[in-house]
Amino acid sequence: MQNSDFDAGVAAAPLMPKVERQRLHDTVVEHIRRFIVEGVLKPGKKLNERELCETLGISRTPLREALKVLAAEGLIEISPNRGASVSKMSEAEVRETFELMSGLEAFSGELAAERITVAELAEIKALHYAMLACRAQNDLPGYYSRNQAIHDKINEAARNSALRQVYVSVNRRLQALRFRSNYQTPKWDRAIHDHDEMLKALEARDGKKLGAILRQHLLDKRDAVLQVQPHLST
Repeated sequence: MQNSDFDAGVAAAPLMPKVERQRLHDTVVEHIRRFIVEGVLKPGKKLNERELCETLGISRTPLREALKVLAAEGLIEISPNRGASVSKMSEAEVRETFELMSGLEAFSGELAAERITVAELAEIKALHYAMLACRAQNDLPGYYSRNQAIHDKINEAARNSALRQVYVSVNRRLQALRFRSNYQTPKWDRAIHDHDEMLKALEARDGKKLGAILRQHLLDKRDAVLQVQPHLST
């Protein structure tokens, strides 16, 4: 009996610290990723570990673990001599990555139109109306989070795990640029119009039309980014 209790205790003891540690890790990664996306940490900026630790209320160990994750995603560059800095994309990289993303989004739309469920469509519609409310309040962070949730759910509705893996990886590199593409009001309003058309095509289960809208939507984002990003190198 004693042996049985001892074995159970040994097996259970590490569970809570692991959960706590993972929760902290995910939270730190998400906070820094949001700082990058929303432009709090700008492209090329060298990261001050002490300031980040104070801002997030953490020690350097979880911060450095989070930076390694973000480096693997392409959002952070870590140099042995210069420390960590926010990644910068060249003009060529922006063009090529948005071109790739336009194809991934289009393919997601084509498949999603065939495979989406009624419940998933209702969720996307709810996000769409919440996004419109944020636009009316000029709340760009709130708008963007719902905007990206819509694109993400269309990709999930495609039900293609290989597509999903590539989509998530490429999209992480573009999130900050997609956010900034809405800085100019006409561009923001154009994006709203595109989303209205996306929803109509999705409701009609018109994959060809939805794919075409999504492809052009991403290419328009590319053009908007290239117009408002003077820091891009060739």
